[in-house]
Amino acid sequence: MRAIGLGALGALLVVVFGFLIWANTPYRADRGATLEVFRNGDIAVTTVDEGILMQPVGDSIDLPADPVGLIFVPGARVEPYAYLFQLSGVVEEHGVTVLITKPTLNLAFFDTRGVDDFTTAAPEVDRWFVGGHSLGGVRACLMTPDAELEGLVLFGSYCANDLSESGLTVLSIAGENDLLSDLATIEGAAPLLPADAQFVVIEGANHAAFGDYGAQSGDGERTITSEQMRDELTRLLGEVLR
Repeated sequence: MRAIGLGALGALLVVVFGFLIWANTPYRADRGATLEVFRNGDIAVTTVDEGILMQPVGDSIDLPADPVGLIFVPGARVEPYAYLFQLSGVVEEHGVTVLITKPTLNLAFFDTRGVDDFTTAAPEVDRWFVGGHSLGGVRACLMTPDAELEGLVLFGSYCANDLSESGLTVLSIAGENDLLSDLATIEGAAPLLPADAQFVVIEGANHAAFGDYGAQSGDGERTITSEQMRDELTRLLGEVLR
């Protein structure tokens, strides 16, 4: 019996060790795309306790009358820095503050912090939206109840909880060639969102196009460039985060 117990414990340790290795080997951010944001004089990038903060600093930026912020939750096992370039456009062109969270073990569901735990990163922001990519979007939906938020933005994602009566402004952005959060899945979960939720499909985008971290297993083909994707996201987000 003792040998069986030791064997079971050993097997459990192997599983746990394997999981920790898997969780801590995320899809890495593209170095070139990341550096482009750090070199942008109109954007200040700061690592804070709450995550990675991007703030508008350029004199030419048209800042909103009431400062607006977006709390963004990364997809599963994707390095947070992989989203800097795609989200930098709304900072530079629309003066929005963006906070990209750093989930525990690179998995959003292990991060149980609420909206109030992130807004402390930019106390000058008056109005906050929350959003996320893939699993990060599912987690963002779970953060909305009882939180003071203007709205929700889903990036290749959907909600698993019912927000149909939340009154939130919701924008759902899907990729035409996304095979991981495909259009059928997003459409199937649509009744969980408010009736006036806006749904947009970006042509040529796949699941990984929402960040800059290379190809992702099981995904569809990407026919849109990183720059084109950034332009589309900047335009769409600019229409909502205002």
